[in-house]
This record gives sequence, C-alpha cells and structure tokens, in this order.
Amino acid sequence: MSGGGPSQLRAFVDELARAGVRHAVVCPGSRSTPVALALRAHDRIAVRVLIDERSAAFFALGIARTTRQAVVLLGTSGTAAVNFAPAVVEASLGRVPLVVLTADRPPELRDRGAPQTIDQLHLYGSHAKWFVDLALMDEAPDTMAHVRSTAGRAVATAVEGPAGPVHVNLPVRDPLIPTEELGSIAGSADRRGNPAEAPFTAVHIGQRTLSSVQVDAIAHRLAATKFGLIVAGPMDEPEAHEPIARLAAATGFPILADPLSGLRCGPHDRSLVLAHADHIVRFGPWIEAHAPEVVIRFGAMPTSKPVTELIKSARPQLFVLDGEGGWRDATLVPATFVHADAASAAEALTGTLIGRSAGSPRVGHLAPLSPGWARDWLQAEAAAGRALDLWLRGLEEPFEGSPFKALGELLPEGALLWAGNSMPVRDLDAWLPLGDRAVRVLGNRGANGIDGVTSTALGSAAAAQGPVALVVGDLSFLHDLSALVTARIHDLNLLVILVNNDGGGIFSLLPQARLAAPAAGLPAHFEELFGTPHGIDLRRVVEGFGFEFRAAGEAGYGDLRAVVEAELGRPGLRVVELRTDRTRNAQLHEAAAAAVALALTSGLGRPAGERPE
Repeated sequence: MSGGGPSQLRAFVDELARAGVRHAVVCPGSRSTPVALALRAHDRIAVRVLIDERSAAFFALGIARTTRQAVVLLGTSGTAAVNFAPAVVEASLGRVPLVVLTADRPPELRDRGAPQTIDQLHLYGSHAKWFVDLALMDEAPDTMAHVRSTAGRAVATAVEGPAGPVHVNLPVRDPLIPTEELGSIAGSADRRGNPAEAPFTAVHIGQRTLSSVQVDAIAHRLAATKFGLIVAGPMDEPEAHEPIARLAAATGFPILADPLSGLRCGPHDRSLVLAHADHIVRFGPWIEAHAPEVVIRFGAMPTSKPVTELIKSARPQLFVLDGEGGWRDATLVPATFVHADAASAAEALTGTLIGRSAGSPRVGHLAPLSPGWARDWLQAEAAAGRALDLWLRGLEEPFEGSPFKALGELLPEGALLWAGNSMPVRDLDAWLPLGDRAVRVLGNRGANGIDGVTSTALGSAAAAQGPVALVVGDLSFLHDLSALVTARIHDLNLLVILVNNDGGGIFSLLPQARLAAPAAGLPAHFEELFGTPHGIDLRRVVEGFGFEFRAAGEAGYGDLRAVVEAELGRPGLRVVELRTDRTRNAQLHEAAAAAVALALTSGLGRPAGERPE
C-alpha cells in the first residue's frame, strides 16, 4: 500500500462499510496516515480520534458492546499496536466484535532496525480470531478483489459467534500522503460495477439448533427431577429473556440471575427470577436443605462466588447452554455442554415439557414438580430482600453497595449501567434489585481487568441513546485517567459514581486481609502489597479536567440516592464520590450477610434445614 495505490485502500475501507461497519476509532500516527484518511473520507463511517491507544481500544470496545456491531480500531506501527492488547484480550474473552487495523512498515524495512518497527505478526496471539498480514497494494485487478474480500471476511469473522477481535496488519510504503485530491467515499462501485450497497463478500451466519431427539433427551432429564435451578450468567441476548422465563415456569426451577444476564430488569416475566442469590446460597442450614440436583446454566460463569461454590459442592447434573460453541465452565463438575442458541433451545425444551411441541411426547408427567421447591426459593428471595433493605436504610454511614440499590431504583427505561471490576461488580450482584424497566447492565467480564473501564463506559455513552452510568473504584479510575481527555475532547455524557476507599478495597474481604492482623504471625505487608493507598485528592484531578465533582453518601443511603437522582440526565461527565473505609467496608459486608442469614432461619414457615417436598 502506498501513495500509488489509493484506490485499493479506499476499496478496503468501502468494503468495511458495506459489511456493516459504522464506527471507527482512530489513534493519530504517521504510518497509519493513508488508512486514517480513507476512513475519514467515508460518509457511512463515523470516526472518533483518541490520543491514547489503550484508552482508545477500550472506547472502541464500549461502542461495539453497545451497538452489537463490529467497530474498527486503527493504530500506527510499533508500541502503539501493543497498547491495544488489553482491550483485544477483553474482546476475545468477552465476545465483542472488533476489527483491529495496525499500520506497519513494508517487508523490506522489517527486522532491520527501522524506527518504530516491531514484529506485529500475530501480535495478539490466540486472542485474535483471525490474523492477516495484508499484501502491499498495487493497481492489479486481483489485488482489488483480494482487498475487498479480506475486509468483508474480517468483519464477518469478528461478528460470527463467538464474536471477537480480528487483526489486519497493513504494510504501508512511502509516500504516506496522497498526491491527488481523492474526495469522499460514497456510492462508489467496484471494478465489476457492483453498487456500493452490495458487499463483495456476503456472509450468512445461521443459529445452532437442537434436533428433536436431543431436545427430548434433555427434557426427559429435567422432568425427572424435583430440585433444579437455572443459573443465568453474564450474557447479552435479550431475545432469550422471555424463553428462559418460560422454561423456568415449565420446570419450576428458580432463576438465579446474575446482574449481567439482563434477566433482572425488563418487561419479561420475572416471577421466578431471584436477585439475591449471592446471599441466599451462602453456607448455612437453609442452602444445605436446598442443594440442586440439576442446574441449567446460560451465559458465562456467574459473578457470584457463592453461586459457583454451590455448584461445586452440590455437584448437580450440569447443562451448560452456549449457542456459540464455547466451553465456559470452571466448576470442574461433570457437565453436558449444549451448543445451541439459548432462546430457541429454551423454547424447544419448554414446548416439549408442556406437550406443545408438534410431534413431541409429553414428558412432564415423569415426576411431579415439588411445589415447595420454587416456593422456598421465592420466600428466601423475599426475606433476603426485606432484610437487606431494612439494614441499608437504617445505616447512617457510607456503604459501597448503595450506588447499585439507588441506580436500580432510579435509572429510566433504556439506560445503561456499567460496573467496574474487582469490588463494584460484586456489589452490583448483591444489590441490584429486580425492575420492570429495560435497563441494560454491562461490565468487562471477559478478562475481569480493572483497566480501561471508564474508557469503555465512555465508548458506550458515545453510542447509547439513553443515559449511561458507571460505578467504578478509585484504583480503576486512576488506572484510566486518559479517559477524561476523551470525555473532554468529544463532549460525552456519563455519570460516574466513584467508590473511593483509597486503595484496593476487595483485598480487605479476601484471605490476604489476614496479613493486616499482627496476631496472624505473618509479615505485615498488607497495605504495601494489597491495600495500596494512594492518598490522591480525586476532586482536584476531576476538576482539573474541567468536570463537576460532588461528594455524597456520608449520611447513608438516602443522602447518596438524593445526589444520584439530581445528577441523572445532566449533560457532560459528572463524578459523584462515595468515600468509604476499607476495613469498615469489610465489616459492613459481613453485617449485611448476617442480616440475610438471620432472615433465612426465621419466618419462612418451617425449619431452615428441612428439605422441601
């Protein structure tokens, strides 16, 4: 590719647009100049320029997560491309479609000490679904066909399930600036005269479905048990919400809904959906009497460690439904992986269980459902919800679960809620309530890193139609300060609730906290290695970028809720800080769990350790 072959480069970009690309995130650089100019010239691709490659990659990830479409990410050669890697890993494990374009030196300048030149071949390893080192472009007709075909294949591969990143390396020769006025790219035809609307390479991707024999076999097992659960882990399949709810009704299996499953919020039937499983399934007499014999799991591994530990200890017959052919189960119990579309599989199983599926025998009569099983779980859910609500509203001090309770009550229809990793996503799981408003809840749970969270939420805000809120910890916020540059340059709207405990708060709830106790007889390096206090006044940081900053929550939940309600829907980036103490936060989490444990041992109609009939 060089100044002598601009038509092929423009064809490459045009084919990206034909394949469905509507957003491109570009980082400035010299070697990538002709690619950036071509992207900017296309009238169907919106281009945003970000100066920090790591932040830009997560920003592109946020757009792709929000739109569910492939997004182009462009960087220049050298370490710029390496800085894309964290977001590429997240896109791979989180199943997010990205088309990563890295400009490179031509072959004759590689491995010769040329400046800003590294080995970019297979730079992202197994985390890229597909890699291609595109040939240098010339004016040959076959090159045009190859370029268009490669662009179409790149987009199709990125969006095909499981979605993920593809990497196209683009060698570029000087001159980097075109020698003639090229104009915009719009409505052009390829060398065979095909209109711009028709892609050179069209791809039709079908769903995986179960045969009637397979449906009957699984339905047979479900109908043969009284004590089953549906675990809905992180997933972005809104079309599956109602079918999963109907499957729960047909089986009598309660749904333990991870907040990132989408099943807690929306107009679908939520009568068997539980929001407090993280507290309910913790060790004690109640859960000992309610160990499941069968678990149907949708989506990725659940956020809740207690839910995962329940599966590991109960060792039920586990069915993992994944329409994209994955192997996502870390419980190491015997499992049946069902590689079929979640919505259609749930519908087929429901139809068979209730005898409506054409030509399928009724198998629901094999074992009567236990009426007490679902009733017990729903009573426990109600008891846990009441206990947590009373406990929180009676608390006259800051608590890190408060933001999710408040946002769950306040966010309007169509809003997006992002949760940072480490402690925030766990508090999201424990405190986000059920609701009938379709609020979309998102998090970077592919690799579970704390990096790039604010940038991802800003990318989401750039593509979203409704308000976007983010709850993030102070270390994660500091890790991604360049996101504030993005928010300033592009004038984006985002409400950030900053949980500031001056360090790594989650470690106060993990075994590492024993290092903080002198009586433990262990080296007292907890604060240095894990607590990591920074002592930074984040108000000064945020206001230094020109954004509004408010403190809230000192007087308890009501104080925080009032501030969040006042800030929702306001333009620009706003930061609401909730200051907490790490040691006290661990004590409060223990107190909340104790309140639920007490509620499960009283007032549920019979002894907590009695098995339902």
